[in-house]
Amino acid sequence: MKTKFALVIIVSFLLISSSIVFVLMNQSNISDKNTSNETPDDLPSLTAMQTKAYVKTINDFSFNFFKQLYQNPSMEDNLFYSPYSVFTALAMTYEGAKEKTANEMAEVLNIPQDNESFHSYVHSLYTYLNKDSEYTISTANALWIRENYQILNTYLDTVETYYQATSQRIDFSKPAQAAELINQWVENNTNNLIQELISPGNIDPDLCRLILTNAIYFNGTWKVQFDEANTTDREFELPSGENTIVSTMILTGTEDKFNYTETEELQLLELPYAGNEISMIIGLPKEEVPLSTVINDLNETKYKAWFDSMEKEEVNIFLPKFKIETPLLNLNQPLQALGIQKAFTTGADFSGITGNKDLHISDVLHKAYIDVNEKGTEAAAATAVIMRLTSNGGTSSRITFDCDHPFFFMLQHKETGTILFMGTVEHPAYNS
Repeated sequence: MKTKFALVIIVSFLLISSSIVFVLMNQSNISDKNTSNETPDDLPSLTAMQTKAYVKTINDFSFNFFKQLYQNPSMEDNLFYSPYSVFTALAMTYEGAKEKTANEMAEVLNIPQDNESFHSYVHSLYTYLNKDSEYTISTANALWIRENYQILNTYLDTVETYYQATSQRIDFSKPAQAAELINQWVENNTNNLIQELISPGNIDPDLCRLILTNAIYFNGTWKVQFDEANTTDREFELPSGENTIVSTMILTGTEDKFNYTETEELQLLELPYAGNEISMIIGLPKEEVPLSTVINDLNETKYKAWFDSMEKEEVNIFLPKFKIETPLLNLNQPLQALGIQKAFTTGADFSGITGNKDLHISDVLHKAYIDVNEKGTEAAAATAVIMRLTSNGGTSSRITFDCDHPFFFMLQHKETGTILFMGTVEHPAYNS
């Protein structure tokens, strides 16, 4: 049986994610500059239309990549991932891409290079995710540069200024020590949820020149919490048609109203977190409708239409507790299937990083974790882009939302609608 989990969208849950980009390259005589990240003062203000366009860009990627992961025959276990983390890692890498390599990445990511409005969006979202709120959320980027290695000032300026990445020199000739240092940064920025993302074997002591990292962390509680005393064991129908017993949270008979809508194929429910700036969207297929059917039809336009049609309703909610720890995933195949192909070949052009056509992506790796319980949610994810040298309804008026069969869910930032995490639950499992 094929069981999967995947996640998107930020909500008032408890989430964490991080991305890491490994850039392995040879020495070049390109100018170098040690700059500290600083807030740009000359970024243009974004119009509502521009913000909406960039949110659509990230969400389009989220749904397209989610479907690729879900359909991948190698994904035989529960799948959970952060499209925001993957997108951010790839966007920073794309900043240094040129020619056909850049064109393919632009087609998939749908973002322009050297574009002030996109950089404004990236910087604004970074600032927004790091502000003080009723919940805890933060994101961070970093560049780990080989000692005495020089890269283009323009590339450093871009990732440090707009992505607010910090820079640190590191000795890649000692892979174990380098991996330990970077892993500690990942742990510190994901509340220790993502550990040992990088192994010494990922770092070639001769070829590694630059590693870019991104991390995002979220910790929040439900706006309306589930009472642990009401949690009970209930049946859950597996994709095989068999039933299993799962620990299920119950919220019924309250005066609280929740955003809700439904179509011929599914019910859609929004569960907000404290502060009402992050929420979880749950899509529950109706009886006899396979989860795969709903996921295959997912796209940003359809999702927005669903979200816009939501209305406040009284809902009786039955939601399984679940905890997922996704092992390290290789994302090469789904990214190539989307259209990023040249970047993985020796013909790649990342001369915007070094000034030379000496790099290509060897692997894109991802690891994630999520815990959903009565109080809220905790989640984390990490992405690594490794680059190597190219040379060498019932009768009651209340609505029943009973997640007793496979469903999908997303975590989103409500202010912008940006999807941060996305997933499916086909076989809930929870160990305290």
